[in-house]
Amino acid sequence: MYQRCFALTLVAIGLSGCSSYFARLGHVGEEPALTAIENPVTQPGYHPVSMPMPVPAPPTFNSNSLWRSGSRAFFKDQRAARVGDILTVLVDITDKAQFDNELSRDRDAKESEAYGKIAGYERWLKHLLPKGADVDDLVSIESAGEANGKGSIERQEKITTRVAAVVTQVLPNGNMVIEGRQEIRVNFEKRDLIVAGVVRPEDITSENTIPISKIAEARVSYGGKGRLTDVQQPRYGQQILDILLPF
Repeated sequence: MYQRCFALTLVAIGLSGCSSYFARLGHVGEEPALTAIENPVTQPGYHPVSMPMPVPAPPTFNSNSLWRSGSRAFFKDQRAARVGDILTVLVDITDKAQFDNELSRDRDAKESEAYGKIAGYERWLKHLLPKGADVDDLVSIESAGEANGKGSIERQEKITTRVAAVVTQVLPNGNMVIEGRQEIRVNFEKRDLIVAGVVRPEDITSENTIPISKIAEARVSYGGKGRLTDVQQPRYGQQILDILLPF
């Protein structure tokens, strides 16, 4: 039963991967296509942001005064403030981590049971056991186990670039949700950079830029696709075996 389920699973995975194989075969010798410019709100993966907000206070105007309560600035500037406005995100990420882990475990167990005398029933017990069985050494179990493990992870990443993002939502407290995407194609390799998060208008500089360190709930994705990426990735069969094999 398990073998049949395993075989059906492999067949289903193979059939699902055939379409991607045929799609890739249809574009042999062509460079990766760039994504069309579309409204980020209409994308399948877009989700509006909902956070706890204070009770909005209605604006009040004082007579003979140019200042309005709740206003963030006296003069209007060109910094992003409304849905659809654009600002530049300064991406400067330097990440370095190193982890070492070592585990060693030994186990040795031994169990032995003998029934020389069982209230006179040992003779009757001999008739139930196979010929040549001896109740004086009825059960004997020995087990030994040893496990050693050692792991090491060393990672270092550095990303320094700029990407223009679009304001997709203005929250009730004035903070803005931004999302930007940049695609760069060099020969047959395409690089994607995605930046999203929540920013405060006060953190936007006079040059209409904001560093990545001042973006709340920041999401940065940097990757690519193309011939070099295909060579660097394990084959589909290897990825399936890595998921299914428990050892």
